[in-house]
Amino acid sequence: MSVIREIIEGLFIGFTSTVGVISTYQTLVSCAGLFRKKEQVTSEPQKTFAVLVAAHNESAVIAPLIENLKKLDYPREMYDIFVICDNCTDNTAEISRAHGAIACERFDASKRGKGYGIEWMLENLWARPKQYDAVVMFDADNLVEKNFLKVMNDRLLKGERVIQGYLDSKNPFDSWITLSYAVTYWFTNRMWQLARHNLGLPNTLGGTGLCIESSLLKEMGWGATSLTEDLEFATRCIERGIYPTWAHDTKVWDEKPIDLKASMRQRLRWMQGHYDVAGRYIGSMLKNAVKTRRLGMLDAAFYLFQPMYVLMVTMMSLLFLGRYFDIAALTPAATILPTWLVYGSTAVFYLLPFLALYLEKVPLKGYLGLLLLPFFFLTWLPILFYAFFTKKNQVWSHTSHTRAIRIEEIQQ
Repeated sequence: MSVIREIIEGLFIGFTSTVGVISTYQTLVSCAGLFRKKEQVTSEPQKTFAVLVAAHNESAVIAPLIENLKKLDYPREMYDIFVICDNCTDNTAEISRAHGAIACERFDASKRGKGYGIEWMLENLWARPKQYDAVVMFDADNLVEKNFLKVMNDRLLKGERVIQGYLDSKNPFDSWITLSYAVTYWFTNRMWQLARHNLGLPNTLGGTGLCIESSLLKEMGWGATSLTEDLEFATRCIERGIYPTWAHDTKVWDEKPIDLKASMRQRLRWMQGHYDVAGRYIGSMLKNAVKTRRLGMLDAAFYLFQPMYVLMVTMMSLLFLGRYFDIAALTPAATILPTWLVYGSTAVFYLLPFLALYLEKVPLKGYLGLLLLPFFFLTWLPILFYAFFTKKNQVWSHTSHTRAIRIEEIQQ
């Protein structure tokens, strides 16, 4: 029994130490998001774009997006709008055509999900007489800032091949769930994405609002059909040494789930996909990071470990409470890490979201989300554990969208 106890204690010490190291690393990287250099668009329109919109039964929201896309501040003859009507049983295709988009209907019950839809669409796109310099991807519930293609054109001309735009919420104040989502996104945009962009580290793709060079897609193929196709494609790019970059100066807004049930279903799908991709790529990513001595690949491997971030925040908070209040049950764990690390990391964990909202000029009522964030974090815990044991379940589930908000309503 004593041997088993020593092994358990050793594993716990190792886990706690690992959490401490990664927490410190993530905290230091996040601090790079405190600074922002506005990047000017200096290039005239030269690149042509295929704008792809992934849609499954999106008749309620597709029209405002198409009308929004038709009015982007970019020569209209240099981009075409394609709606991927993926296994639709409503009139999404008819609405899309009526508003001037090219509706491409796909019916395949055996291969359901956004990743398969994109793969099918790209194969059809390459077979068309007209070719494009880059592909831009959106979800049907999105709204897009008018400068989006101008920014992407500028970045492509500067040599970037995979670019992610700023992801925002179009309904942050609908419920405590949507506000919690919004705070999470505002924090991530500033202290994760912008921070890594400032440091030259690879950014992550958010599934929408992204631009990919066509030649790269033809070279490596899409090949991302998991529940988190964005993470899978980004990981494959990073393995090749191609780092996705971040465009902080152009926004995409999407609709967040209003109720807890829909939110947890969506986040469960994300986590199942994340665990699946992590299981397949984290070993090779770490191996390549060591072999090539590239910090960016190591950082990407840390991101594949990212579902543990909520657990890290929770654990560091418990260690803080154990150390500060001298709680007997937590004292053994609380004394493993140095006092300065426990106190410092915990303080920064809770300070950075506040700074992110301030720097992003979030309205005052948005700060209420900071009070809600710990409760939102708690709803993540069962998702993280359940997703880990059900990661083999790759059955795609659709998140319904109902808010037909127009771009003018957001930019008032």
